Amino acid sequence: MIGVGTGFSIGSFSIAGSEPFAGMVRDDYVIALAAFEEDGLGGSVLDLLERWDLTLPRLVRSAERWSVDQDGLAALAVRVDRLRVRPPFRPRQIFAMSANYRKHVIELVMGDPDMRSDELASAPDDAARYAAAERIMDERADDAQPYALNKLPSALAGPFDPLPIPADMQKIDWECELAVVIGRGARHVAAADAWSHVAGFAIANDVTARDLVFRRDIKAMGTDWVSSKSQPGFLPLGPYLVPAAFVNHRDLRIRLSVNDRVMQDESTRDMLIPIDRQIEYLSSRVQLLPGDVICTGSPAGNGSHHGVFLRSGDVMRASISGLGEQRTPCV
Repeated sequence: MIGVGTGFSIGSFSIAGSEPFAGMVRDDYVIALAAFEEDGLGGSVLDLLERWDLTLPRLVRSAERWSVDQDGLAALAVRVDRLRVRPPFRPRQIFAMSANYRKHVIELVMGDPDMRSDELASAPDDAARYAAAERIMDERADDAQPYALNKLPSALAGPFDPLPIPADMQKIDWECELAVVIGRGARHVAAADAWSHVAGFAIANDVTARDLVFRRDIKAMGTDWVSSKSQPGFLPLGPYLVPAAFVNHRDLRIRLSVNDRVMQDESTRDMLIPIDRQIEYLSSRVQLLPGDVICTGSPAGNGSHHGVFLRSGDVMRASISGLGEQRTPCV
């Protein structure tokens, strides 16, 4: 059992051009995991995830030793603002769940006639259309399968790294999402057993070039997720990985602002298909590996809803309760 006073996060850091190192974070201070030699910690965060069942108890023991300042550990702590905060780790596989927040999907179908089903298209007015969309979403939550897609690991960025805005793209959009991190490999896992495969959570921003999602030249081919979602910098991740034991994932506040204007502000309670069913679905299709990231869907409030897209000079701030905050300047 993890004690109440042992809450911590883990992440990757560097200073003065050093190689990245794994560290434990408590109250805005970091200690390199290599300092906890007697607890058998060391290596990268991905190394820890590879053997999460063994390393989590060791991390808890280290956090307890730090909290009572055993062996003078507090003297080794450095303020996090003196360090460069890097992505917590480098995942091998990244999955993103599309259309997985109730209000977000309703926004999409209300705003884009091309996305409406026959039932919605034939509704006499917006009120009837909205009511039909709500009913469809409720039905989807009961029995629909997730809609999963991929982002490439080369899109990964740190939580404070600048986001390059490609000159030939006009509709760069934000999607602040709860990221689930796998801590034990999973294949054909039932939803009832899914949580035993989760190491923890992080903040992800599933940046998307809306003007590249659909191929206009080959309409029959549909969506182009490589072009629209996997540009360099299109996945700010972190600042940290927070173990699942410290997170009430069912009611987390997801917020994102652009230039201090709040764009997204929603609870994970609005999620249509819960995380355990997402893991069940994905593991029925692919082999999930330790360190894999599942971006669990974007709440309402994307740029496409507001009619505003990212430009050079903009600054995004993304936060999820208990998981920290990202600050992403656009360049």
